[in-house]
Amino acid sequence: MAAPLMLMRRSCRQVTLLVATSRYRSSIPVALPSLQARLLLFLSQHFHDIETLLNWSSWFKNRGLRQKNFFYGYTQQNYGDNVAAAYYILSLKGGFRFAGQSEWFRSDRRGKFNWDFMNHRDTSIEEVDVSNTLINYTGLENLVEQRGLRTLSVSGCAEVDDWFLSRLHIFQDTLEELDISNCPQISVGGLAALQKLRGLRRLDVSSLPRLQNPGLVAILLEEMLPHCRVTAVGYDHSLTYSPTQTDAQTRIDAQTQIKAQAEAGPQRLTREVERHNQSRAW
Repeated sequence: MAAPLMLMRRSCRQVTLLVATSRYRSSIPVALPSLQARLLLFLSQHFHDIETLLNWSSWFKNRGLRQKNFFYGYTQQNYGDNVAAAYYILSLKGGFRFAGQSEWFRSDRRGKFNWDFMNHRDTSIEEVDVSNTLINYTGLENLVEQRGLRTLSVSGCAEVDDWFLSRLHIFQDTLEELDISNCPQISVGGLAALQKLRGLRRLDVSSLPRLQNPGLVAILLEEMLPHCRVTAVGYDHSLTYSPTQTDAQTRIDAQTQIKAQAEAGPQRLTREVERHNQSRAW
């Protein structure tokens, strides 16, 4: 009987010691981390989330851009080149007109449109207006078979750049009017690529923010496209060249700079291609 009592007493003493030790430890104040450590912890917890959010936002933006400029191969195979091109333009909320027709097909603000264009499988598209849309170089693949295209307007398109302009040579035999005004990514290198469009009669290069020397650009375009009427408004100074306003030496200097810019065009286009490939890697 004495043995069990001794065991109980020992157990009670051990429990008492454990409780006292835990109370003693809990009473010791815990040192707070330093201000630098807390700042680093805050940055690691919050800015990592912001960086991830930005990466996801960029990914979704590029994904939407790819979807907008998807190649309509299935539609082209089953309904023909003309219907596929028409559907692509309407999906961008743009508009077009078939050759020999006066009616324009356009999408409304909600993206709704008339499906009567399906009845014109054998009629090519003559005029295209995709102003203020997300058309880019990749989406242009849907229009390459429209060899009767005479008018193209991409005014205000944020994704139209030098590489896009370099692809327009496929319409060099038919394109007569081109509107590339208010496109923020177009530079002199892209305009130099328009020299292949010998049939061009009207060109609008108004309000291109990347043009550093609009006056020289006007001379360049006049030299490349002598039969084309160039419209260039929205700049701080006049783009119209007049022999009475400058002397012969100024004109020679301008031509020299223009030739250098034209020769640098392919190199700039190469850089644009590399940039596009990197942006489409997502």
